Amino acid sequence: MSGFLRGTGVALATPFNEDGSIDYPGVTSLVDFCVKGNIEYLVVLGTTAESVTLSKKDKVELVNHIIKVNNKRLPLVVGIGGNNTQSILDEMKDTDLSDFDAILSVVPMYNKPTQEGIYQHYKTINDNAPLPVLLYNVPSRTGTNMTAETTLRLAKLENIVGIKEAVGDFTQVLKIIKNKPQGFLVISGDDALALPAVAAGGDGVISVVGQGFPEEFSEMIRLGLAGQTQKAFAILYSLLPVLDYAFEEGNPAGIKNILKIKGICDDYLRLPLVSVSKELEGKIKKFIENYK
Repeated sequence: MSGFLRGTGVALATPFNEDGSIDYPGVTSLVDFCVKGNIEYLVVLGTTAESVTLSKKDKVELVNHIIKVNNKRLPLVVGIGGNNTQSILDEMKDTDLSDFDAILSVVPMYNKPTQEGIYQHYKTINDNAPLPVLLYNVPSRTGTNMTAETTLRLAKLENIVGIKEAVGDFTQVLKIIKNKPQGFLVISGDDALALPAVAAGGDGVISVVGQGFPEEFSEMIRLGLAGQTQKAFAILYSLLPVLDYAFEEGNPAGIKNILKIKGICDDYLRLPLVSVSKELEGKIKKFIENYK
């Protein structure tokens, strides 16, 4: 049922106009660019979408636009997460999920639950979710790491089909891959570690940089999944500089600048985020001009 989540998904950025409104032609351009780049699925309203600065009205209009533009060409995953379990249940209930194939839900941030609290949070989501659920562990943003043991405990639940793991500790990723039940997906949330994770037995990536280089990134992961690691790593090494640049001054400032230079959309962000420095933009521009 969740086999479509193998390979490359991208966490879509939200293009904005200079006045902070959503740039819908830019959204169209970005979705089309990703579809033509042969990625496997799109992730809507993730961290990269600046979802914490989107109003409820913004979210509804953005989602509806992406559904329309995508036109069922690729599977869709929607981000529904937060640090109030009841609010997540309410949002799942109030959102029309008929065009989506799975829910991505991040470990609660700020209130720093214990491992048991994290387990009970996700168990409650599991018991109420109308779609398959992907866990999302990103301690650099949430302030709390969901341990491999908690992930493996949650992996036994019926609706929880996998994890987007962005822990930054590769040993933890390996523990999950080694001990996971059959069919449970381990998806990298770290662009630079995605291929090593696939080589170790992981299932793919939900990528930021992949929307700037969809053909290259998706081909790299497909080669990795097919066991053609030498060819796959050649692509990874060619992309390494831009993987650094994309996160040097934060996400999604970096990827939005990449998209601007490529002519996909502009690179405006909503405060408190700001565009990358001229120095970093120069490095990104030089990389793109010289790439292949």
